[in-house]
Amino acid sequence: MARTTPSKTSPQTSSTSTDQLTFQNPVTRFPNITPPRQDQPEPGLDQELIPQTDRGQGSYRGTGRLEGRRALITGADSGIGAAIAIAFAREGADVALSYLPDEEEDAQEIRAFVEEAGRRAFLFPGDLSDAQFCDSLISDAVEALGGLDALVNNAGRQIAVEDIADVTDEQWRNTFDTNIRAIFRLSKAAIPHLPPGSTIVNSTSVQAYKPSPHLVDYAATKAAIDNFTKSLAQQLAETGIRVNAVAPGPIWTPLQVSDGQPKEALPQFGKDTPIGRAGQPTELAPAYVFLTSPESSYVIGEVLHVNGGTPIT
Repeated sequence: MARTTPSKTSPQTSSTSTDQLTFQNPVTRFPNITPPRQDQPEPGLDQELIPQTDRGQGSYRGTGRLEGRRALITGADSGIGAAIAIAFAREGADVALSYLPDEEEDAQEIRAFVEEAGRRAFLFPGDLSDAQFCDSLISDAVEALGGLDALVNNAGRQIAVEDIADVTDEQWRNTFDTNIRAIFRLSKAAIPHLPPGSTIVNSTSVQAYKPSPHLVDYAATKAAIDNFTKSLAQQLAETGIRVNAVAPGPIWTPLQVSDGQPKEALPQFGKDTPIGRAGQPTELAPAYVFLTSPESSYVIGEVLHVNGGTPIT
């Protein structure tokens, strides 16, 4: 029988017959967006963002890596938190969603995506800068979920201010209360409920390593989260509770248009990364899934950088 020789094709031509969800050029996988100047009152809504974000609602495919897990996700109504919630549900987890009351519209949409995946979703609106809400959030989530074995501290507050003279004490306090004090409070309250094998994943930022001059308070909190993650990870390692973090780069979310960036900078947002574009929330979700799943059992005190290739030293 004659042997047939496979035809030689370039990577460009052969990729057309490859599953587009498993083999794609990362440069062109998502649009290189040029957002128009726009403004939303804090905290902002995904449904009013131009252009819309990709949270994986039409593309993320689960493989059962979080089957039976019970997760609390903060900032879960939009952006990165919403992408995490969708991914966790499609991986088999029930989720409790924490968000600000003004974000109810977005939260209801994410709840629907979770339930479409056949998982349970519980909604807990409230302000994480309130210590009492942090304590009640943990107890309420434990009761609703029937336990807790995954905590994702993702919620954050970011307000761009060009001159430190214009950063008020109130803004500084609110940023720290939301971004780092809430993580401390939630982690402290959650740990007694977390059995061995549980995980805590925190959202830090590229700003912890390459701070922008207009984000002095935000960048400082993200550096604190980085160190808190590494310290707590060592403290809890012998208990079987793993603590890690993800450091996003410029990701297109409502945070950016609700005064998170200077308005004139929005059209160029993310274009200075080596990949040449802003990231989409769904591109973050696999990192959180990995750090929550047993696949990362030997990963403790680590920070995964998802930033489009920005070098971190």
